[in-house]
Amino acid sequence: FRTARERGAPFDAVIVDLTVPGGLGGMETLERLRAIDPNVRAIVSSGYSEDPVMADYAAFGFRAAVTKPFGLDELVGILRRVLGE
Repeated sequence: FRTARERGAPFDAVIVDLTVPGGLGGMETLERLRAIDPNVRAIVSSGYSEDPVMADYAAFGFRAAVTKPFGLDELVGILRRVLGE
């Protein structure tokens, strides 16, 4: 993310997994991304649809949420909405 911005080719949006066992989860990742770009267009993804972050993603700083498993058409629709903001 940082390297792409430094090269003048920033990502239009990022999709992060909410829960990564033994790794950096979505909330921590979003915090790090916002330190680099406060306006990052982050989409959270999870298989746990009942998670509070998935239910109210905007309150947690995400632009959208997509529940796994998801199809290509659903993902394209979400990306169009997020990028069209």
